[in-house]
Amino acid sequence: MHWDRLFEDLEGQLASEWEAEKAALDAESERLRISRLELRDRLRVLCSAHAATTVDLPGGRRMRVALRALGADWVAVEPLDGDGPGIARTVRIVPLDAVRGLSTDHGMVLASLEDQGEQERSLRERMALGFVLRDLARRRVPVRLSTIDGGDLYGTIDRAGADHLDVALHDAGDVRRASSVRGFSIVPFSALAWVQTAGDQMP
Repeated sequence: MHWDRLFEDLEGQLASEWEAEKAALDAESERLRISRLELRDRLRVLCSAHAATTVDLPGGRRMRVALRALGADWVAVEPLDGDGPGIARTVRIVPLDAVRGLSTDHGMVLASLEDQGEQERSLRERMALGFVLRDLARRRVPVRLSTIDGGDLYGTIDRAGADHLDVALHDAGDVRRASSVRGFSIVPFSALAWVQTAGDQMP
């Protein structure tokens, strides 16, 4: 009986050590996995859930939004604070370089850490900001541009280059006509905080 108890104790001790070692390996493996996560990986989860989020922008500005779609270097958001031009649904295209931080509930923070496995990027996720802006220019969609220094421009994008756009400036709500254009501006993509248009105009 003495030997039986001894072997049972040894078996229990060995099992505990194995479990502790396995837990340590699992924890290290999880830390390694998380160390490889990119912001895009987490935004993909948040966008698929249309997570309510506060986005921090340059200059201390913040906007409460629902995340809608993820592109190659941008995220599409729907404002939740009523800061829109009075249309039923607005979408803002925010360059990822303009995002200074994101705040959301703890559940969504944890969900965005989950292992997504190997996922092929969707066609939308391959669209760069320039592609989206060129499409808006092609369709002559009036837009509101907000710059990282807090300025607002209203107009229609005439063309979009590799790293900048040309916008014909006119009053909000107007369409681009020669008589309504007040001037022209060249805006680097790096100066954009967001571009706003009607939600149904998204590519």
